Amino acid sequence: MITFPNAKINLGLDVVERRPDGYHNLETIFYPIPLQDILEITPATDEDAPEYTFRMFNAHFDGSDDDNLVVKAYKILAADHKLPRVDISLYKHIPTGAGLGGGSADAAFALKMLNDIASLALTDEQLEAYAARLGADCAFFIKNTPAYATGIGNILTPTPCSLAGYHLVLVKPDIHISTKEAYSLVVPATPETPLTHIATLPAEEWKGAMKNDFEKSVFAKYPSCEAIKEKLYSMGAVYASMSGSGSSFFGIFKEEQKIEDIERAFPGMFCWCNRCE
Repeated sequence: MITFPNAKINLGLDVVERRPDGYHNLETIFYPIPLQDILEITPATDEDAPEYTFRMFNAHFDGSDDDNLVVKAYKILAADHKLPRVDISLYKHIPTGAGLGGGSADAAFALKMLNDIASLALTDEQLEAYAARLGADCAFFIKNTPAYATGIGNILTPTPCSLAGYHLVLVKPDIHISTKEAYSLVVPATPETPLTHIATLPAEEWKGAMKNDFEKSVFAKYPSCEAIKEKLYSMGAVYASMSGSGSSFFGIFKEEQKIEDIERAFPGMFCWCNRCE
């Protein structure tokens, strides 16, 4: 079985308060985009095969296979259900450390695939509960539709927000931003205007109203990141923002963008563009 785990972007991100457990409550809108990895899981043919084998291509992962979220997804299900021995292959195309949720998507799609392969008949709600144990935004990728997220990103409410007809551009510089450090530099505050209200407005009205609270501290440390956002605006984006805690940026355009123009504008960076459906 082969599936294509997709990335997400954050349409706005407000860090609302620091929790007693050290985490932060936030509000954001997770929006799925068709930038995809490739995940294949097949039952092993050899009855003496190990419980699982895991291979990853086109990316380097620091740590052992046991630390990969896809492997953790297998183990978390195997602790409660009988699973077949499987061979797992993951081809990465979604950049890592980009605020695009690639690892979370891989894990959530693995849960859904294993549910089908083993005929477990778990509901979306049950799969979301397993996914939430793997990471704050993993649960989003079970239903994989636009959602308003609160808590630490794990409380999801469907939202009618749509970018259909717009053109999306992604740019990721070769910069690693520590999520822990990004949170440590943010001063939590309740936004004056709820994000759910701003998201009902046309994207042309988001600039100056919708924001990502991580940008202020990230831009202070990495001025080149602010330059990426400003260049997206200069190229005609109606709205541009950092996704999550970075380091990727997206621009929303009314007109079609050509990948060769994007790559020319942002040399040496990961670039991607697509029309939103």
